[in-house]
Amino acid sequence: MIAFGPVPSRRLGRSLGINNIPPKSCTYSCVYCQVGPTAMTETTPRAFYPPEEILRSVAQRLEALARRGEGVDWLTLVPDGEPTLDANLGAIIDLLRPLGIPIAVITNSSLLWRAEVRAALLRADWLSVKVDATDPEVWRRINRPDSILQLDTILAGIARLAADYRGTLTSETMLVAGLNDGQESIGAVADFLSTIQPSVAYLAAPTRPPAEPRVRPPNEAALARAYQSLSARLPRVEYLIAYEGDDFGSTGRVEDDILAVAAVHPLREEALRALLAKSGAEWTTVKRLLSAGALRLVEYDGHRFYTRRVPISVPVAMVGAAASPR
Repeated sequence: MIAFGPVPSRRLGRSLGINNIPPKSCTYSCVYCQVGPTAMTETTPRAFYPPEEILRSVAQRLEALARRGEGVDWLTLVPDGEPTLDANLGAIIDLLRPLGIPIAVITNSSLLWRAEVRAALLRADWLSVKVDATDPEVWRRINRPDSILQLDTILAGIARLAADYRGTLTSETMLVAGLNDGQESIGAVADFLSTIQPSVAYLAAPTRPPAEPRVRPPNEAALARAYQSLSARLPRVEYLIAYEGDDFGSTGRVEDDILAVAAVHPLREEALRALLAKSGAEWTTVKRLLSAGALRLVEYDGHRFYTRRVPISVPVAMVGAAASPR
């Protein structure tokens, strides 16, 4: 399903997610990714779903939500993979604009060295760029990038975008214990972020089941050091480590709602029970999805999550499209 949610976002309120990339087309295979590992990374933007299909999916979901009195604050391109791999990203944003809801894009920044990618992102109202590390070795260990990518080129692309962007620019740094939460690593990130001056620099930690089970969030002391380091150089720093809450949107089609969200956003059990209650459904719905293999239960950091691992496939719209270089 292309449109999902809305999901409660710690940054954007009630965010209707847009999955413009099939699972899991990405430039990275981050150790902490909640969608799971990337089987084969890629770096050349190409066409996936037709922009008109994305508009239709979003419009239909908004209509279904409106019938139930469900509001949406943002339309957010936050797919199973990297949204800037979509060669139609700019056209999608333009088609969504008449819906009258502000548009956000959450990117891992890896393709910002490409002029056409920067041009597409300039159309968004709100943008999050990822900067987990500025040291190439640390970057490779945590983000596990495609082999053709170079960190210095990516950082230069972020800086060029920041200079031209007129919307709200934010940054996100995901901290993983033992990988990039040391003082030297976070200090270097702070130095770089001070050159682009995001309106908010977000510090995140893994709160949902990651691609690699060994991944753990930093301890409180490391988080505090990171916050102090960024705050010394930037006007506003915020944590993204608290539970976002249970206010997931419902269209009344509870199985579709669950599976659409769980494909991108693992659902904590409390949130899943709240979504069932909002839809007037029973826990037997979850048991049925588990038995069918549509959902699976994963425990992480003392919580139970329900997630969906959909098979990696090529959408019909890609038949005849340019092949991936890898």
